[in-house]
Amino acid sequence: MTTPVKVRYLLLHAYGRGGTIRTVFNQANSLTAAGWDVEIVSAVRRRDELQFPLDTRVRVRTLVDLRESAEAPPEPARGLAGRWRARRRERLIDRPAREIPRGEFGYRYFDRRLELALADYLRSLTDGVLVTTRPALNFLSAAHATNGVVRVAQEHMNHGTHRPDVQRRIVETYERFAAVAVLTERDRTEYARLLPGTRVVRIPNAVHSLDQVPSNHEAKIVVAAGRLFPQKGFDLLITAWAKLVEAYPDWQLRIYGSGEKKAQLRALIEEHHLYNHVFLMGHTDRLDDELAKSSVYVLSSRFEGLPMVMIEAMAHALPVVSFDCPTGPSDVLTHGVDGLLVPEQDPDALADALGRLMGDHDLRTEMGTAALLTAAAYGPDAVHPRWEALFTELTTPDGLRPAPGAAKGQHV
Repeated sequence: MTTPVKVRYLLLHAYGRGGTIRTVFNQANSLTAAGWDVEIVSAVRRRDELQFPLDTRVRVRTLVDLRESAEAPPEPARGLAGRWRARRRERLIDRPAREIPRGEFGYRYFDRRLELALADYLRSLTDGVLVTTRPALNFLSAAHATNGVVRVAQEHMNHGTHRPDVQRRIVETYERFAAVAVLTERDRTEYARLLPGTRVVRIPNAVHSLDQVPSNHEAKIVVAAGRLFPQKGFDLLITAWAKLVEAYPDWQLRIYGSGEKKAQLRALIEEHHLYNHVFLMGHTDRLDDELAKSSVYVLSSRFEGLPMVMIEAMAHALPVVSFDCPTGPSDVLTHGVDGLLVPEQDPDALADALGRLMGDHDLRTEMGTAALLTAAAYGPDAVHPRWEALFTELTTPDGLRPAPGAAKGQHV
């Protein structure tokens, strides 16, 4: 590639720890290694350091810096115009966003100041590829990135979990994108139905590496991981574990992650007297090591897009027990082969499936071997060339097709 094409990824908070951030960093690293010019743009910044490995050649830009160290008192406003701008900025911080539906899961993180900063940035783009990574950012891109940039919308959650106001806005705006990228075949079918004439592609997220230490399935440890939010269903998992303690008193459940529901989950552990059996481990930078030391991975989510930590666990030859929630688990797992799927939000069924694996070492080993083979389809070498092929097609004269409605940009 003689003249690298510029690819920009726009994230809400590139300095966070979420799965979307990790998978976008994986994409950025792979594209950079292949010779693409990659930049990550963080709408906001709340931490000093990035939480996931990123190639030093990838530039990182922040639009609104919310760190305390960045909020030094501004220079005194000079003149009437300066004082007016200062007062306007203060008012914008307290005003809600106008263009983001309230049903967007990240709505509370957007205010009018951030919305205006994003609109200004998007209107400044005139070349390359822009990949936006959640509905709120997709909607703003559809409205304001209208000056020649090739727009790609990424969806990291399944369509059915979006609230009605978000679903309506998707139908109204996603036709303006050169491509809409989704994680599962079920979502590809659904978006293609909703957006006739719009290019919808399925490209799953890739695990960061397949070169992992496999479990020997000896340790009496089951692992779960994710943000301590209602979506992840750890309350259901703790309830299920309470049904296993009598039969498997020497097994441990270790839950890795941080989040707003820690106190409630701690109270639930106390309520079921599981303080010697269930452990909230907090965030770890060494999850691969912890997965290798365990014997089973459990997914208790109420909904998912494509559960990447589950697939990373499978790369350690771990069998999986999972709710058959929408979407993702059944797109990856084959029930009875590399894991066990049970009805969603059913703690009794989850407990029964976990007990089946906890009580049978040979079954853990057999399913773990199959899980490792399944994970190979999500390795970087299998997934990332699909992004390169899409971006190449969208940025070559024969491949670039203007998205319908590309001239429908609005200004705030």
